[in-house]
Amino acid sequence: SPIGLILCAEKSNEQVELLELDQGNIRVAEYLTTLPAKDILARKLHQAYQLALERTTSVDQDEE
Repeated sequence: SPIGLILCAEKSNEQVELLELDQGNIRVAEYLTTLPAKDILARKLHQAYQLALERTTSVDQDEE
């Protein structure tokens, strides 16, 4: 069965979770047939989260 990937970031915790797509009413527009290892995905999620946090902080400081 198809597997989905959920990337979540909240406060200081980033998570990578797997989900069986046929178990819920979930649809996707695009998917990959092979995925990198979970630790690589977790690292990439952390990098993206940090970049977004830096950009948000920068915008907030510019508005002051």
